[in-house]
Amino acid sequence: MQRIMLKSKLHRVQVTHSELEYEGSCAIDETLLEAAQIREYEQIAIYNITNGERFTTYAIKAQRNSGVISINGAAAHKANPGDLIIIATYANYSELELEKYKPALIYVNENNQIIAKKDSIQIQAA
Repeated sequence: MQRIMLKSKLHRVQVTHSELEYEGSCAIDETLLEAAQIREYEQIAIYNITNGERFTTYAIKAQRNSGVISINGAAAHKANPGDLIIIATYANYSELELEKYKPALIYVNENNQIIAKKDSIQIQAA
C-alpha cells in the first residue's frame, strides 16, 4: 500500500511579490527550495494563513538568499505581498519507506530566512 504523506513544508513564509502578468508559478528563494527538498517545477500546495485561500501551483527558483516568495500568474489573485503562507509538498510512500519517514519542516523569520529545521510537529495539547 502507498500512503500520501507530507514531504516538506515552508512554514509561515511571507509573500514578497504578487505578479499577475508573470508566467504562472511560485518563485521561491533557492536556499528555501533546497532546505525543503523542493525541486524546480515540482507541484506545491499553498495555504494562505492571512486570507484562507488554498491552491496548487509549481515552484520555480528565485535568487538565492533573497527571501523572495512570489505568487505569479492567476494565483496572484489569491495572495498579496505581506500575506503569510505555508508551502507544502506531498509524496507517495510505501509502508516500508514509512519506517524511516521524516518530513522536512522549515521555519523562517520575518525576512524568510531559515531559523529552524525540524522533522516532526509537537503533539497538540488538549
